[in-house]
Amino acid sequence: MRPFYHRLCGLALLGVLFGMPAWSLEEEDGSLRLSVQRFYGEAAGRRLGEWRRLVRTGQAAGWSELDAIARVNDFFNRLVFIDDIELWAEEDFWATPAEFIGAGGGDCEDFSLAKYFSLRELGLPDDKLRLVYVKALELNQFHMVVAYYPTPSAVPLILDNLKPAIMPATARTDLAPIYSFNGQHLWLMKERGRGELAGASSRLSLWNELRSRLEHTRLQRPAINLDDGL
Repeated sequence: MRPFYHRLCGLALLGVLFGMPAWSLEEEDGSLRLSVQRFYGEAAGRRLGEWRRLVRTGQAAGWSELDAIARVNDFFNRLVFIDDIELWAEEDFWATPAEFIGAGGGDCEDFSLAKYFSLRELGLPDDKLRLVYVKALELNQFHMVVAYYPTPSAVPLILDNLKPAIMPATARTDLAPIYSFNGQHLWLMKERGRGELAGASSRLSLWNELRSRLEHTRLQRPAINLDDGL
């Protein structure tokens, strides 16, 4: 079982905090920052504030998609890798972005999920993004990255916490793709990382559980429609 303060963080963030509505984006972000700070400390509150400023700045400035993926990738890669068993006392736990930022680190799924949800909030369409399970050949272990497809037929760009430089999938010969998914579909991976539609990603119980927690605590704005697709 996760430590008590970690379990609380999954239940009491943002919109339902003290049962009070947020009347503006600034107040909503402030409520989230205070909630994370209450559970994780002042440094966590500062990290949370930096994340929300990143997102709001990008929304206001209308960053290009390439700018958005670069800035989001750089921001989250500053956090540290921590195994789930050490951090959450569970073999496999998918943290929300606020939990990941609050804890100051997480495993590869947490890096990738935080990047994915941030990019969605910055307006990148879901059909241009995939969360990809791979085999990290140099480490001989399973790993998760984010793939960004500029066009449907393009070679995707890979956002990764192991190697911070964003590179095309064809340059990442150290990764062997297994399957990928987004808010709508699940793909089994084939040659060159393209993939064949295999079915709805409701098969991924951790993904659905995470989405349910995000919806319950309103950690993402309505622009990310958690009811669509899966």
